[in-house]
Amino acid sequence: MRQILGLTRYAVIVPAIASIIGALLLMAQGSIEMVEVVFQSITSHVYIKETVVGVLTAVDAILLGTVLLVIGYGLYELFVDPELKVPDWLQVQDLDDLKSKLIGVVVAIIAVVFVGVFVDVNRAGEVVSYGLGAGALVAGLAVFALATRKTDKSNH
Repeated sequence: MRQILGLTRYAVIVPAIASIIGALLLMAQGSIEMVEVVFQSITSHVYIKETVVGVLTAVDAILLGTVLLVIGYGLYELFVDPELKVPDWLQVQDLDDLKSKLIGVVVAIIAVVFVGVFVDVNRAGEVVSYGLGAGALVAGLAVFALATRKTDKSNH
């Protein structure tokens, strides 16, 4: 029974690979969007705010792809292969590591979305509500990170 339960950890391979595939898709779409924005701004008369919104939309897709990549690699490292060759900043030792990496990327996405709303002329009335919402979400994530972080046992 113990061996069967131990083997169930490999079920995480499917969502890990799905997350990585989703990440690659979003990164490709964000990159294509960025190239299109650059091409449009060079070949036609486009207002700077439209260019900024297009660039931020592309960056948002790329950052969301990064979130999925971190999730995919993190799940794979945690459940399947802790010796996976990834950069030091992407190494995940436990769920707290994965949580803190995700919170960092989510805060970056929130910032990009807020700046996109801030510069979008058509959504100027929404800036305050988006700003308050983004601030509340970032504050909530910070409180969550502090409340659930591990204490360093080496100092005790």
